[in-house]
Amino acid sequence: MKFTQYFLTVRERRDRKMIELSWIKRAIVNPVAEVIQIDGRIRRWARIPEAGDRYLRVILLADAETVHNAFFDRSFKEGMTDEH
Repeated sequence: MKFTQYFLTVRERRDRKMIELSWIKRAIVNPVAEVIQIDGRIRRWARIPEAGDRYLRVILLADAETVHNAFFDRSFKEGMTDEH
């Protein structure tokens, strides 16, 4: 996986350190939902059972392989991508 400098910096935050790279890869490879933003970035979500069934949102650059951000999305529910 490739990462932006922003991701590497934000990943050091206490609330992001527990997000495992394998979970990020899961969201990239096997998302439950995907939205392409106007700027070309791609949002993908995956349910992470190991993290209390929370949904991880991963933001990729337009190349669909560089991770720009990853965080647990408290408001996401499967089928609700219109609001994201």
